[in-house]
Amino acid sequence: MKAVVCRRPGSPGELEVEELDRPAVPDDGLLVRVHASSANTVDLFTVSPVGHLMRRRRPAVVGTDFAGTVEATGKNVTSFAPGDEVFGAARGTFAEYVSVAADRVVRKPAAVSFEDAATLAVAGSTALQALRDHGHVQSGQRVLINGASGGVGTFAVQIACSLGAEVTAVCSTRNVEMVRAIGAGTVVDYTKDDFTRSGEHYDLMLDIAGNRRWSECARVLGKGARYVGVGAAGVQHGKGGSRRVLAHFLDVRLASIGSGRRVVALWIAKLRNEDLEFLGRLVESGRVKPVIETSHELAGVPDALRRIDEGHNRGKLAIVVRSR
Repeated sequence: MKAVVCRRPGSPGELEVEELDRPAVPDDGLLVRVHASSANTVDLFTVSPVGHLMRRRRPAVVGTDFAGTVEATGKNVTSFAPGDEVFGAARGTFAEYVSVAADRVVRKPAAVSFEDAATLAVAGSTALQALRDHGHVQSGQRVLINGASGGVGTFAVQIACSLGAEVTAVCSTRNVEMVRAIGAGTVVDYTKDDFTRSGEHYDLMLDIAGNRRWSECARVLGKGARYVGVGAAGVQHGKGGSRRVLAHFLDVRLASIGSGRRVVALWIAKLRNEDLEFLGRLVESGRVKPVIETSHELAGVPDALRRIDEGHNRGKLAIVVRSR
């Protein structure tokens, strides 16, 4: 099978497409023929020196999200059969086949494309858990999303709207119309206006961009409001930008002590089947539509990850492995 592998740590440019043997089918797992995947910040960890050393399997196959068709099942698996369409997360999904535990995947709704389903696991789960589990968002609340145009941000805007929140989104000029089109009631162009000096107050702030000091964020948060930092996954790959993110969220956590706001500054999303199923239903119903900036073949993975590392992607970058 073809797979994107990391044989030596460094930059995404070190990644290569190689021919590897198909992975074995575990007794309690599935062999999935991958139709699509998508690029995430967490995928850069595999390329980092620390990630490279931690991976036991060499060469390390990169990729986390996937959507595809069950090719074979382990002898202990009764919940899936060959031909079932599924999606989820696993290690090494930038490949034509991936081996995954049966309890880590869910069925793909028939009306949802493989490409859309392949964007949901990491970014969708992160956005959902930031809003629901850490932000405790309620219908009618005012939610500010700083960094609304990337993979997590575009999901957060739509999920917040689907939960009944009133959304204000912060992004750059080129993304204003896109972010407005996916449901944000108010869009702030940060190149023209400073949202921290708007005089507005919010019940919840999702800080994906991680580019404002706590003293600035506190201006828009009333007593009892919540602040949720959404960038911990990016800390893992250990480059300069990630160290900046880590320092920022630690500063926020320390500076906010005693402020009367509820702050969750560092956390990593947990991939849960019930969340994947919920996200699948949101997409199936049309309440959420994954924003996909570009689609790449396996050979384009280095370019996709470079763009992710730069932090200027609009929505998700899909990886199309196999046409249906």
